[in-house]
Amino acid sequence: MAIPATTFHPLPFICAATQQHRTTTAKRSPIPYKTLSPIRLTTIIATASITPSASTTSSLTPKKVLVPIGYGSEAMEAVILIGVLRRAGAIVTVASVEPQLEVEASGGTRLVADTFVSACSDEIFDLVALPGGMPGSARLRDCKILQNIVSKQAEEKRLYGAICAAPAVTLLPWGLLKRKQTTCHPAFMDKLPNFWAVKTNLQVSGKMTTSRGPGTSFEFSISLVEQLFGESVAKEIGQLLLLKADDSNPQREEFNEVEWSVDHIPHVLIPVASGSEEIEVITLVDILRRAKVDVVVASVERSKRILAARGTKIVADKLISHAAESVYDLIILPGGTAGAERLHKSKVLKKLLKEQESAGRMYGAICSSPAILHRQGLLKDKRATGHPSVISKFNNEVDGSRVVVDGKVITSRGLASAIDFALAIVSKLYGHARARSVAEGIVFEYPRK
Repeated sequence: MAIPATTFHPLPFICAATQQHRTTTAKRSPIPYKTLSPIRLTTIIATASITPSASTTSSLTPKKVLVPIGYGSEAMEAVILIGVLRRAGAIVTVASVEPQLEVEASGGTRLVADTFVSACSDEIFDLVALPGGMPGSARLRDCKILQNIVSKQAEEKRLYGAICAAPAVTLLPWGLLKRKQTTCHPAFMDKLPNFWAVKTNLQVSGKMTTSRGPGTSFEFSISLVEQLFGESVAKEIGQLLLLKADDSNPQREEFNEVEWSVDHIPHVLIPVASGSEEIEVITLVDILRRAKVDVVVASVERSKRILAARGTKIVADKLISHAAESVYDLIILPGGTAGAERLHKSKVLKKLLKEQESAGRMYGAICSSPAILHRQGLLKDKRATGHPSVISKFNNEVDGSRVVVDGKVITSRGLASAIDFALAIVSKLYGHARARSVAEGIVFEYPRK
């Protein structure tokens, strides 16, 4: 999307101040380095409430976290950070470094911050976590208020972290990487001091944590949960998210294989509602747009702005009534319990899905939303998967696989399989080579064959 001339400054700016596989590293005294076991992500429970479970937070002091965003911030990284930390019970403030709260993030995704970063300058945070992306990391770097917040965070020995381009583009110019082993996105590794640069997915160096990209965002977020709340809470969140150290489940199973290729740029509809799972929405949009798919995000609500499952405010491209004027090669439903129910009640979407099936075009769903397809009779004689809470209702369920493709229907288990799901769609539309190229760009392990 083009940047409106009146919205973003063409020169380096001053932020809105006037507006309201982890690896073992040797200890280098006196700086402590912490190493943990690698985590393999398999599936995740998506619920509609932003309230954390009582068992994880009842005896804990609330932890305050700042996640700043700017034009071009990596949406996947920001939203995964927000979603995982809120699940753990953190009070997360999303702050804009732009002159407006609505920020166009990577891939054209539009997020609405909770406040301006200027309103956070006098607050004390237990953690400040910077998403990457370009030019997002540069927008964060050029915000003097944010620089002061993070520099103070480091001086007072509180937690801070950065992922993707942000370690090299944001923290390095601020002088916050001195004598700290650091990782970042492969495209920016040459900017880091050679002696301290490490090619790991995740690096904890004292109070600073860095990571490589969108594909390592879950590892990054879980590490921050452990540092904020302790190992037991991180373990509980890991169990809630169904994270497993060794995943023997197949990445993808396919039945009744057919070609999905089209003779034009694929046109994909992702309908959303209040309560939709933001990580699934943003992951699908981000990865499909990276692959050069034409994606339309359509709200089934009366407004284009929705409040997603974990409190993230997302602005859709269109209302579903306007989106319904076009024909789509593929319609994909994101999960989230409350969001899925609202999608199911949309008469316009129900009509679109029925027409999609009748015309022999592709459709699919993730997490709790395969239940919508089942309830509308769109999984008849189809093999499918979904979140464990809904899969038992299917007639031909495939339990265990992260992604299941049956002809022109594709389904997936949940949040932790969202990247696999999106890449499987890319593979079906464009071929394995395109999917692998996108996976490498986000630093996500993907099969060579």
